[in-house]
Amino acid sequence: MTVTRAERDAAATVAVGWGVILAAVLAVGWLLTHSLEPSIGVWDDDAARWFTAERTGDLGRIADVGRLLGDTWVGIGLALAVAVAVSLWQHSLRPAIFVVVLMAGNFGFYLVATQLITRDRPPVPILDPGLVPDHSFPSGHVATAVAVYGGTALLVGYLRPRTRPWIWALLVMPVLVAVARLYQGAHHPTDVLTSLLAMTAWLTVVARVLLTGTAARAPG
Repeated sequence: MTVTRAERDAAATVAVGWGVILAAVLAVGWLLTHSLEPSIGVWDDDAARWFTAERTGDLGRIADVGRLLGDTWVGIGLALAVAVAVSLWQHSLRPAIFVVVLMAGNFGFYLVATQLITRDRPPVPILDPGLVPDHSFPSGHVATAVAVYGGTALLVGYLRPRTRPWIWALLVMPVLVAVARLYQGAHHPTDVLTSLLAMTAWLTVVARVLLTGTAARAPG
């Protein structure tokens, strides 16, 4: 298979974009765990305690749903289903490539950041048992939610603009997941915010290259 110059340029753009976003995530993580810890860290802990004080049985059940929506394996399953369904619908591999690149970048961010940035989870009772104690930064659930639901909304909305009023409702999902993770004490607010911003940036890069850029006009 011959790789065109446009495809090489697209791959390079995506790779550089991923590297820049990763560097930004690591920089934020380093600041939060070093020079900003005495100030932002205190605020983060106070916010976590506020969410703990608001816990009720009904809200706990809603938070469980939010946690499930951002679960890694649920996200992989949904992303795979979207990739296959939309590619068959469009008779093209490009939607599948878009989803695979988006999800691969997402997991790459998480794996690298959690290995290089050590941050303890909030000092509150955590309602999601079995979490690694010092993998608070960034939030993998929130990042997965942005990738899966935001990516699906962008992909389908781009291919079928008339569906946008309905498809954009999927963007509520990452917000629900973010609030759920804060409610369950799994992450600090800055962990969640970093994931929201970083994955939105990554989604923008991948969409610009694979959906609206030169690569999107290449055969395939």
